[in-house]
Amino acid sequence: MAYYQQPQDVTTLPAWQALQQHRAEMAGFSMREAFAADARRFQRFSLDSCGLLLDYSKNLIDERGLELLIQLADQAGLHQSIAALYNGERVNASEDRAALHTALRSPIGRRLLLDGHDIIPEVHRVLNQVTELVSRIHSGLWRGYSEKPIKEVVNIGIGGSFLGPQLVSEALRPFTQRGVRCHYLANIDGSEFRELTARLDPETTLFIVSSKSFGTLETLKNTLAARDWYLAMGGPEEQLHRHFIAVTSNRKAAIEFGIGEENIFPMWDWVGGRYSLWSAIGLPIALAIGVSNFKELLAGAYAMDQHFTQAPLAENMPVLMALLGIWYTNFWGAQSHAILPYDHYLRNFTKHLQQLDMESNGKSVRQDGSELNIATGPIIWGGVGCNGQHAYHQLLHQGRLLVPADFIVPVNSYNPLSDHHQWLFANCLSQAQALMQGKTREEAEAELRAKGMNEADVQRLAPHKVIPGNRPSNILVMNRIAPFELGALVALYEHKVFVQSAIWGINAFDQWGVELGKEMGKEVYQRLTGQVDSSASDASTQGLIDHFRERHRG
Repeated sequence: MAYYQQPQDVTTLPAWQALQQHRAEMAGFSMREAFAADARRFQRFSLDSCGLLLDYSKNLIDERGLELLIQLADQAGLHQSIAALYNGERVNASEDRAALHTALRSPIGRRLLLDGHDIIPEVHRVLNQVTELVSRIHSGLWRGYSEKPIKEVVNIGIGGSFLGPQLVSEALRPFTQRGVRCHYLANIDGSEFRELTARLDPETTLFIVSSKSFGTLETLKNTLAARDWYLAMGGPEEQLHRHFIAVTSNRKAAIEFGIGEENIFPMWDWVGGRYSLWSAIGLPIALAIGVSNFKELLAGAYAMDQHFTQAPLAENMPVLMALLGIWYTNFWGAQSHAILPYDHYLRNFTKHLQQLDMESNGKSVRQDGSELNIATGPIIWGGVGCNGQHAYHQLLHQGRLLVPADFIVPVNSYNPLSDHHQWLFANCLSQAQALMQGKTREEAEAELRAKGMNEADVQRLAPHKVIPGNRPSNILVMNRIAPFELGALVALYEHKVFVQSAIWGINAFDQWGVELGKEMGKEVYQRLTGQVDSSASDASTQGLIDHFRERHRG
């Protein structure tokens, strides 16, 4: 397997220097004026591919700026980085691994060698294993210990083993298959476990344990609690294999737990958790929406893969979105990015992107270990549709912070109600329009005078009604939230994150900060439970440990 070659410091590239100069020249740029001067701005700054329309015309860019951003990507070796990702080079240098999540949606017949072994047949063997299991459960052939068919499926996992599958199964709720309900258990908080199991019948419940190591703390504790609950509710231990299956690379631990060998689905070290919903980690998705719809999800992602690898940089949706993000993060000082889906079924999309983006690009050193002197991944936040308009959108419109935003909206709803969807779509467009256009002092004064207000009150209130405008946003539009389009949408953001990591020269596929928290958590637990007598390394942690031990009634 080849090693990924570290690109040079991006800030030394000619295009970076030119972009710094161009940023200074853009100080007086007005999007409102740009639209007024160019009737074709939307046509020139929009792109349609894979069932998605991207309107990026409401950004602080002109033709020259876009040209320089494309030059930056070219000079940073983006084409080579994309080839390295798809060819199985060790782009995850710190863990000496490839990152081949894209292979999970490759059609049969394609060859992809990893250490001399073609992995595509193995990917499809597991997909066939998923298909067989889903068929048995949906048809009622898989039965619990009392011979009743499975009706409830609980996915026990955390991080990528939870956020991606939950997002997709909820986003595609209109495609839910009858007869099986899927639930997700992630938090180690006992309240979540108690509330969920109170609604379940052990005779008709199947647990999926999703953990690469079969040892992730939260997942393991919830799995053990689920087994105890099953046994306490009368489930026979010798029939445990009817109620537990696993997605893991630790077959030995799963078998020792009591899971049948035929019911263990593999995970590979070349797939990171936050990129794994396309694998057997997506088993709850397939159970929720059916295998044919799951394959449509894969097909949508593959279509975006094809677009990403084949489209010129200037017409490449993930590349353009990534470059705009770099433009705002590194040249405009933006520290966060809002994700605003105008669809109830996409309410968990922001949570998935928080892990995908911040766990991938929240880094401070390059692939070679040298320190970065520029900002990388932004804070990802946001929420669903019109709700935010009555809350945090106020900061977007009139706050002092620059917060680029992505609006995501379908043209059609699965649940039309009067003219609700027309209003929803109108609100999405108008929010982006208001961010771009704003309201001047003159417009505010004229508006107040038109209401018959006296001049003293006009002057008193006008400053409060001024909206700066010139706030950037993208709008992503699709016909409906359907499997193909959703697959393309998720893959779009995966590639956007990778492009940014490649240009910054960082590793998007490790997460050592997460690992540190896990290690320190074990030490704190030992002190909380009295297994270790020595004091914590700082007085704050020790004081809180003492406080807990004095008052805990567990």
